[in-house]
Amino acid sequence: MDSNVLLVKNILKYTFGLVPIVAGLDKFTNILTNWSQYLSEGLIEMLPFEPLTFMMIVGIIEIVAGILVLSKTQLGAYIVSAWLVAIALTLIFSWTYIDVAVRDLVMAIGAFSLAKLSTSTSAKLYN
Repeated sequence: MDSNVLLVKNILKYTFGLVPIVAGLDKFTNILTNWSQYLSEGLIEMLPFEPLTFMMIVGIIEIVAGILVLSKTQLGAYIVSAWLVAIALTLIFSWTYIDVAVRDLVMAIGAFSLAKLSTSTSAKLYN
């Protein structure tokens, strides 16, 4: 067993488990930022409810995704990776917060890497 691989896997697991939970909880408080600012005008116009309600729904999804990473790491990591790509694409298509989009794509690669490290073959080798 390679202790460095296990260390990296655990760092990624707790990062991609805890950060979505914290960000999801913050959708209800807006302590870290006003999350609604990241919504494009086009999306806001399509919503059948207030942007704050939409962000609370997003928060619930993020909390669940983070819990999944902590409990079912491979599945949760794939979900977090796809979620981050979706957020990045939304920002790119609206051509706003491109720096955040790039950051989210890099984080998606990290979450995808965690999923690959958590495959059943890797789990047998490194757990």
